[in-house]
Amino acid sequence: MASETEFSFMELPPSARRHILVFQLHQFLDRFAMGLTVAVVALALTDRGMDLFQISLLFGVYSLTTMAMELPFGGLADSIGRKPVFLMAVFASLISLALFLSTRDFYVLAVSFAFIGFGRALRSGTLDAWFVETFKAAAPNVDVQPALAKAQWANAVGLAVGAVLGGVLPDMLGSVAESLGFSIYDVSYAASFGVMLGVFVFTRLAIVEAPRSMAPGALRQGFVNVPLVIRDAGILAVKNPALSVLLTALAFFLMATNPVEVIWPTFAKPMLDEGYANTVIGVVTATYFFSIALGASLSSYISRIFKRQHAKTLAATFACLASAQIALALQGNIFGFVGVFVLYSVFLGVSETPASSILHRCVEDRQRSTMLSVKSLIQQLGGSLGLLLAGIVAETYSTPIAWIVGAVFLFIAAIQCLVLVKHLAVQS
Repeated sequence: MASETEFSFMELPPSARRHILVFQLHQFLDRFAMGLTVAVVALALTDRGMDLFQISLLFGVYSLTTMAMELPFGGLADSIGRKPVFLMAVFASLISLALFLSTRDFYVLAVSFAFIGFGRALRSGTLDAWFVETFKAAAPNVDVQPALAKAQWANAVGLAVGAVLGGVLPDMLGSVAESLGFSIYDVSYAASFGVMLGVFVFTRLAIVEAPRSMAPGALRQGFVNVPLVIRDAGILAVKNPALSVLLTALAFFLMATNPVEVIWPTFAKPMLDEGYANTVIGVVTATYFFSIALGASLSSYISRIFKRQHAKTLAATFACLASAQIALALQGNIFGFVGVFVLYSVFLGVSETPASSILHRCVEDRQRSTMLSVKSLIQQLGGSLGLLLAGIVAETYSTPIAWIVGAVFLFIAAIQCLVLVKHLAVQS
């Protein structure tokens, strides 16, 4: 594995600097469009007459669709190109939003959520792979982790700003929507539709990718090649010890952290006065995304402490996350909870780019999108298993006990990352 020089933005070639800025803006816009609906999706569904069981089913449709499509479309991106597949993802998102705005019927909403999952699967491993490949071509042998951190920062800020605006718009323009026969929450969905159209145009104009074969039958051949691409990526994941350990560690990481991300509002809300609880939950949601953005911006500096040995950075971050998760479970008032939750979220932001950097160093361009999809799929499986286990433990004992049990998985992931240090040293 070739050694890499330390990242310095101002010393990068102009093409590499422009590449980073374009991708940052793209990530901000794409996640901003998604963030507009994050804060209101449950409220919008409730307003459409859905009960909690139906809402759970709809999210189940989304998860199942994403997991079923994750690998095939990662492989397709490696076959026909990342930009065309991402544009298909944006189109799927637009269909989902249009369906949502058009109906109150459960079954049509289920189709809408299936398209959300379809779009998520199409997005996975597409432009991320394009970003890394183009950056490496523009700045050979430069550590890509700080560049990924800049993109992750823009990603999280887009979600945070979108979540804030998505919560404010129904209060500002809800009466206008109701006068037209819509739900007050449809304002946020309509805004998301508009921004998503902008993402489509921006992707078409600003994202430049060398065209691949698009002759008649190229798309069909791309699908035909998918099983071979997936097979090769699977063989690589199994035969490469570093990748195997990394993917296993990430599964344990999501088993621990996903239940916190999903359950925390139900844990925090009883600490609040009913009159302003929902407002505070919305503010804390935005703070969560901003804190992840802060962590992403700090990750390159933290990496320097560990001499850019990303597995060591990841091990330390997972250990800190485990400690923070235990502390979070022990909080009994909202001020202590928010303080620890902000710290926890910062560690989440720090953790993303070291893991991605390791993965990108271990794979070739022809398998990059597929391996990112493998990573995403394994994380989703780990997260789903963690949610199931946490639900059982929380129902039997309590939410704090469930989170403390989850922290054990983070310690296991940290130990695996220490093993990963040795595997990477052998490959270097």
